[in-house]
Amino acid sequence: MSTLSASQAVSDLLRQPDDLLKLSSYRKKLLKEKSTLDAKLQSGVKAQLDATRDGLLKLQASRAAVGLIREEMMAVEKLKGEDMEKKGEAFDKITRVSTVHRNLSQTTKMVQNLRSMSDKVDHISSLLDSDKNQIGGPAGYSPNLLPIHFQLQQLESFRNETLHQAKKNSNSTDEEREVLIKWFEKLDKIGQDFESWLWEISKNIVDLARKGNGGTVVRLLKIVEVEGKEDEKAVAMRLVRKVATHDAASKFKSMQANARVIKNYRHKLLDVMTNSIKESFENYYLDNQYDMLGFIEGLGWIYKDIIRIKEDIEPLFPEDYEIVPYLVKSYHKHLDQTIRKVVASAPEAKVLLELHAWIKEYRISMKELEIPSGWLQPPLLDGKSQDLIEDYVKLIVTKLEEWSDNLMKEETGKFQWRTKEPEQSDDGQLGMEGVVDFFSLINQQCDLALDSNQGAVLVRVVNECSKLIKKIQNQWLNLINEESKAQIEKKPEEVPGGLVEYVIALANDQLKSADYVESLLTRLEPLVSDKYKKQISLCLNESIDGYLDVAKKCTSSLVEFVFNDLKIVIKNLITPNWYTDPLMAQIIETMKDYMNDYQHHLNPSIFEILVEDLLDAFLISYLSALRRASPRSLRMPVAVTKIKSDMAMSFDFFVNYKQPTDLEGNFEIMEMIISIIQSDPQMLFMDYWSFAKKHGPNLVFVEGILKARDDLDKIQLNETIEMLRRKIKDEDIVDPEEPTIMVKVQGPSSGLLSNLSNLAGTYASNFSTGTFATGGFAMAGGAHFGAMR
Repeated sequence: MSTLSASQAVSDLLRQPDDLLKLSSYRKKLLKEKSTLDAKLQSGVKAQLDATRDGLLKLQASRAAVGLIREEMMAVEKLKGEDMEKKGEAFDKITRVSTVHRNLSQTTKMVQNLRSMSDKVDHISSLLDSDKNQIGGPAGYSPNLLPIHFQLQQLESFRNETLHQAKKNSNSTDEEREVLIKWFEKLDKIGQDFESWLWEISKNIVDLARKGNGGTVVRLLKIVEVEGKEDEKAVAMRLVRKVATHDAASKFKSMQANARVIKNYRHKLLDVMTNSIKESFENYYLDNQYDMLGFIEGLGWIYKDIIRIKEDIEPLFPEDYEIVPYLVKSYHKHLDQTIRKVVASAPEAKVLLELHAWIKEYRISMKELEIPSGWLQPPLLDGKSQDLIEDYVKLIVTKLEEWSDNLMKEETGKFQWRTKEPEQSDDGQLGMEGVVDFFSLINQQCDLALDSNQGAVLVRVVNECSKLIKKIQNQWLNLINEESKAQIEKKPEEVPGGLVEYVIALANDQLKSADYVESLLTRLEPLVSDKYKKQISLCLNESIDGYLDVAKKCTSSLVEFVFNDLKIVIKNLITPNWYTDPLMAQIIETMKDYMNDYQHHLNPSIFEILVEDLLDAFLISYLSALRRASPRSLRMPVAVTKIKSDMAMSFDFFVNYKQPTDLEGNFEIMEMIISIIQSDPQMLFMDYWSFAKKHGPNLVFVEGILKARDDLDKIQLNETIEMLRRKIKDEDIVDPEEPTIMVKVQGPSSGLLSNLSNLAGTYASNFSTGTFATGGFAMAGGAHFGAMR
């Protein structure tokens, strides 16, 4: 730290003239601080002088002691120097007598110990049995641990010294050593039993603390501590014997150092505790291996054990054990191994979801227990618990695909082979069983995703469900195309019957499926945030549109079946046979037969669409027949009367399924065409204008019906067509922005059925919006056509 000079300090204090008045107070303050510093310095100097004096006195006393030892050693040397031989012999005799006495004493003590050892071992055994039979067993009180250990330690020391001396004694034989070993077998057995009992107790340290038997843990640790110190002494003595000279080493009474077996009780204790934790997790896993949800739900015992360790076990252990971090790390390690085992066992989706939630809870709970994150390394599943969600979604999708593939295989098989009729409800509607089962699966998977409480998971599952629905819809579209084509192109005996009924059933199922998806959307949207609501809505609305597309394809096929039966009749429209044969009556009767069946078995909403499709197809067929009419084939005015009669009959037919006011908009096109056909050439443009303004020029079509009129000569015809071309150009008449029914009218080279799949649902948007074409057709049903005859 920087210091100020005296001049700088003065300049800081005396900045203003008024500061001179404060000089006396500054002087007193400085004098007071000086006296305080002087007192501290005097005290420090006195303490240092006292310490120096004590050191000098101790040094002087040490020097006097060394001098005294020197004088004694010199006296011994002087005594030995006088008459060396005589004095040396006496000294050797004293040494030998001393050795003999020491050996005799040790031998007597050894014999006494050997004689009393059996009784002592029996006593120890009774004490050990008493502890083992205590209530609670290894988790019980065990009051005799220390007495047993003390007596065993003495006997084992005696055993070790005896065997070591026998080993080192060159006069002892192998047989004598074997006798000694057998003599100590009983002691060895009780020693092993006692050590096994210690490790049994060590496995139950948490239970001991839980049951209030902390005293047993303290006694166990005291034994471990004593054995550890004995191990340290033995190791130290062995090191000294290795580095010291032979003479110096022989002066140690510590031949016992080589005799002792190093026990490493501390390491064994920690290993036993670790293995006990491992066994706890293994046993818990085995007990719950067939109930993984129960396994996850019951993992709370880990928190209870950790709380017990922190509150009750930590105070019992010496600080250098650092027992809490050691045990918490062990719990975390074996928990991680067990969770990995659970994941590797390919559990059901709900287990993965619950496991992911539990791992999140585990991190929070350990933080609340004030467990440092450093003790929980590496994190569970290497911190990749989010992968469980990926596995969860994959498992859901895999199972869903598997179930749906099996379901579709069964449903499409029924559709193709048609060995029995579709299911029929009480109201007569046909259907198949798979829809309910499929959406039961869809709802189950969405419910599982909701259990994750993660909007992203739900979006993923909904998106995968939507893809699966799209796949199934495409399968149905392809199957309808194949079966409809076979129905039309092959002979009746070459294809199974009942296709009409199955197409009706499929159409009903598609509307039912769209309703299920709508219900699912309504249920899910309020449960997620705006972030995910839009994605879910987009996916499910696409699924709804897909079902409506399949339903449209079904209605298209149903219309196609009708006109497949009518293709010969329709081919004869606007031909000579048209004037003589009741073609329209045949058409109406055929449509009536089909429509009666359709109305009875179709969902009313789909039937309404079917009516629209059939009406469009009928009008397009009739208009196409007019376009294909050969030159001068329209016999005027009989042809006009015939067309009006046909329209009146068809109007009367369709009025059975649709309100007259609604039908007017559909039949308006025919009124325009009739006006063009019967119009005077000079006034033709006026009638043509109302038609072209709504449907576009359609000059090829108009030229065709004008050429078919037999009341126009070639000059009139050419002048009329030229006039129309000029008017179209002058008035800039173009095609309407929204295509009308005229875009589907086929020319002479096109067959009726070649484009029927496009004929149904001319106004395709009507199906999805639920609205139908209406118009101001100023005719009052069949009566109007009758009046026009």
